[in-house]
Amino acid sequence: MKTPPSLLYLVKRVELVVRARLDELLKPSGVTALQYTALTVLERHDGLTAAQLARDSFVTAQSMADMVRTLETRGYVVRRPNPVNRRELLIALTDLGHRLLTEYAQPVRDLERHMTDGLTADRTAQLRAALDHAWRQLS
Repeated sequence: MKTPPSLLYLVKRVELVVRARLDELLKPSGVTALQYTALTVLERHDGLTAAQLARDSFVTAQSMADMVRTLETRGYVVRRPNPVNRRELLIALTDLGHRLLTEYAQPVRDLERHMTDGLTADRTAQLRAALDHAWRQLS
């Protein structure tokens, strides 16, 4: 009898295929899955520091610095001084960034729906809850 793959392996396998599918889906925009993730984080919490954005986007601070420069050059984000701490810059979505997220919202929802095809709404909710629980346990 074979030993089933570990949950860690299964989670990583799903992450890799999701990232590949997102990269494929987003290719026409010139935005990567990691850049798209950062933009969605800003959509939920506009005005973050690069360090906060890096943590919430699952990348290193150095990677985020490069990513923010790229996204700013392309017009998707802007950096402004923090009114509370002038030494800090806060990153915010531009109108162009919001338009990009609007354009890809449905295709991304379709990808998620495809991922859960064959699961009932209850099973999908259980999967969401289980993944959230796993993240909370390890955070």
